[in-house]
Amino acid sequence: MTTAIHHYFLPCPRGLEPALADELAALGAQGVKPAGGGVGCQGPLALAYRAQLRARLPSRMLLAVGSGGYRKEDDLYRLALDQPWEAWFGPQRTLRVDVTAIRSPLRSLNFATLRIKDGIVDRLRERCGERPSIDTARPDVRVFAFLREADLVLYLDLSGEPLFKRGWRAGRESKGEAPLKENLAAGLIALSGWTAAQSFADPFCGAGTIAIEAAQMALGVAPGLGRSFGIERLALHDANLERQEREAAAALAVTAPGLTAMPSIVASDLSAKAISMSRDNARRAGLPEDAIRFAVIDAADISPADDRDGCLISNPPYDERVPIVTETWRAVGATLRGRFGGWKACLLTSDRQLPGKLGLRERRKTPLFNGALECRLFEFEMRRRSPVAPDGATEPAL
Repeated sequence: MTTAIHHYFLPCPRGLEPALADELAALGAQGVKPAGGGVGCQGPLALAYRAQLRARLPSRMLLAVGSGGYRKEDDLYRLALDQPWEAWFGPQRTLRVDVTAIRSPLRSLNFATLRIKDGIVDRLRERCGERPSIDTARPDVRVFAFLREADLVLYLDLSGEPLFKRGWRAGRESKGEAPLKENLAAGLIALSGWTAAQSFADPFCGAGTIAIEAAQMALGVAPGLGRSFGIERLALHDANLERQEREAAAALAVTAPGLTAMPSIVASDLSAKAISMSRDNARRAGLPEDAIRFAVIDAADISPADDRDGCLISNPPYDERVPIVTETWRAVGATLRGRFGGWKACLLTSDRQLPGKLGLRERRKTPLFNGALECRLFEFEMRRRSPVAPDGATEPAL
């Protein structure tokens, strides 16, 4: 079974599809094809473990198990009934079915979900003598159905908990007022082009998610190493193959004493409570104590930590949750212009007027969704300013 080629679909935050496609191709996926809200690809079973352990951008990994045309709800039932579910899991497993649709002519997705669920449990009752129980809260197995205008695709969820749940958040107290999902934070870094050869700063760090993702990238820490996956409850699970992929992922981690190769990563916030929360999150994420430098400071007062060029990536407070006066944004913009020459600044916000408030002109803007909230990732290039002599004449750069 491990040599068979499977078809996968990996959902991700909208706007990150090209970046996820690159990430999957680098992990050995074949036939990589970005689509709205995710990326399709092909590969052996090893890819299912490798992608879930190492990929930072997907929300889930789904295995395509069946498809076909439909016109009404009974067609959905028959399609579900025809799939060999007994080859994937038995009736002792609890089940949940989720349905999403684009341009489907069906009037009720709830009824469509019910018919697909009926087809699955009837198939297992016919083949195994009993039916699985339904558990919508913590199911052993999740089936995802995607309805288009005239066809249905059925998927088995291989992830269980969403992949952005790295395992280091302890609960509500570790998330802050407006938590940024880990895979979106990683996506901001991917879109920025930041590498561990550059310095890094997040002046509105909140729960510290972006800085923690950056530090794990620099250290080669695979995001899925600290958690389990839904595939482990399916019949195709290969424990030996998973162990091999876990060992390979763990071997990527940098273990240099003293972190001599680590970049300067600074996470700051005006709130002391946020910084305390960020420190705790970094500790739970398994990061060395000196991997990130934390500071309580106003974003208008920050400075680069060293002489290297770098990248500032942040998810500043939106006016929807924290009103910020224009004068404050102007001060932040002046700080970026005056102190961060040679840097790139990437700010995710739903406020399309933010560049004007900062007094900056964006080089690029990328539409992204933070949950249901439509945002823009504004990218600014901070020009390096020439030194000025005491008499006001511009000195030539040395």
